[in-house]
Amino acid sequence: MKVAVLGAAGGIGQALALLLKTQLPAGAQLSLYDIAPVTPGVAVDLSHIPTAVEVTGFGGEDPTAALEGADVVLISAGVARKPGMDRSDLFNINAGIVRNLVEKCATTCPTALIGIITNPVNTTVAIAAEVLKKAGVYDKNRLFGVTTLDVIRSETFVAEAKGVNVADVNVNVIGGHSGVTILPLLSQIEGVSFTDEEVAALTTRIQNAGTEVVEAKAGGGSATLSMGQAACRFGLSLVRGLQGEANVVECAYVDGGSEHAEFFAQPVVLGKNGVEKVLAYGDVSAFEANARDAMLDTLKADIDLGIKFVK
Repeated sequence: MKVAVLGAAGGIGQALALLLKTQLPAGAQLSLYDIAPVTPGVAVDLSHIPTAVEVTGFGGEDPTAALEGADVVLISAGVARKPGMDRSDLFNINAGIVRNLVEKCATTCPTALIGIITNPVNTTVAIAAEVLKKAGVYDKNRLFGVTTLDVIRSETFVAEAKGVNVADVNVNVIGGHSGVTILPLLSQIEGVSFTDEEVAALTTRIQNAGTEVVEAKAGGGSATLSMGQAACRFGLSLVRGLQGEANVVECAYVDGGSEHAEFFAQPVVLGKNGVEKVLAYGDVSAFEANARDAMLDTLKADIDLGIKFVK
């Protein structure tokens, strides 16, 4: 099993690489790439950690060597959000970065499972899909927008609010990965209940949690450590699916299976071919149905932006 992290010298990338080094199955290969020349040094640093995971690092303009033979590619490369910016402000820089990296994936490891972390995910996943289509290697079951951060935030905030063990909290988060397109299905959580006011406040907090981090870091960065953990959880689930483990389910932003938009986040079963099945997200409350319907124009505009960028 070979997992490649693109953007591995950044805040998310280093956190993700550290977690993968300590949690990937024995015998796995971890391949790190970033344009920054420090990347081979990051790999050497990680190689001193005593786990049976081999780490290699590549810097410079060309990620080809890092991608050769990759089963899973996790892309976190790009610029981070700063105070006053929303995810759409990242578009002009990060769109080009994702396009260029996915072009390399298309030629070097066309059957790899690709997880897009780089924001704005609602748009960058659509960019990746168009690039893969142009290269003739698009498989909708092998491309994912990583929305796991919304899931772990939801689980954390619910556990804190209700005083329950976070290990017992499971939250499906549907839609997209920015602002109003993030919709946690709080009505489905077993063993807890919320007032209407609590639902509204908690949903808003989850939607704006990224801004909470950006402001708390006072211009010093965005969510890197929690995103690293979220990306590791999703990456390890991809690996478990590839290795044949049954019933590996994560929420992810994928193409297909949704009546709402071309790309939509909801629970999927992961397997040897990536998405084995897109699961129905179940019954929702009136609040959630209204929020879902109200997000769709925003989500579709984000998707269209990505498609037009490539075309």
